[in-house]
This record gives sequence, structure tokens and C-alpha cells, in this order.
Amino acid sequence: MSQRAQPRSFNRRQSQRRALLRSLARSLVLHERISTTEAKAKELRPFVERLVTYGKKGTVATRRLASARLGDDEAVAKLFKTIAPRYAKRAGGYTRIVKRTKRGASDARKLAYIAFV
Repeated sequence: MSQRAQPRSFNRRQSQRRALLRSLARSLVLHERISTTEAKAKELRPFVERLVTYGKKGTVATRRLASARLGDDEAVAKLFKTIAPRYAKRAGGYTRIVKRTKRGASDARKLAYIAFV
């Protein structure tokens, strides 16, 4: 990634950001739709779409890459067996972000759903 295009920091260290994305991705794969903040959903989208691309390839190497990114065998199995085959003929754009109208309880954070198409 170029220095101009920095990822969102979410006021966390890199290891904490990585854990956050891993947790959100695992939840999205298992539940197929989650509610989070708009910024987190936008940061999660390329992470999850790369995982679906791994699932479409279906090789041992891509399964290991997905397992390293997700860290959960149940989520990897669901990704490769049910989610990836749905998008076999689709060239990308596996997720959709829908903005919610209700704001956060104590601040002005924007909430959104992220779900598979």
C-alpha cells in the first residue's frame, strides 16, 4: 500500500487492528450479515472479498492462507463449502454495505450492515 493510501487506524495498534478485522471477518463468514460502524465495514470489505477469492480457487494453499487470515477452522470450512461456490461465476463484489439510519447511542458514529450479496 502506498504511503498516501493509509488504512484506517481506528485508534488501535497494528496487532489490535488485525485482530479486529479477523474477528469481524469470522463473524461475517459465520453469520453472513453483521452490523458494525460504517468505517469498519468499509475496511472489512477488501479483506473478506480476498478470502472469497481464495475460496473460489479452492486449493490447499489458498485454504491455508484463508486459515491464517481467519484463524477459525469452522469459518474456513463454511467459506470454502458454502459461500465461495455461490460466487463461482461472479468476478468480484461479493459484499454489500447498507447504511443504517439510526446513529450510535452515545456519539455520532455511523452504523452500517455488511452482508454477502
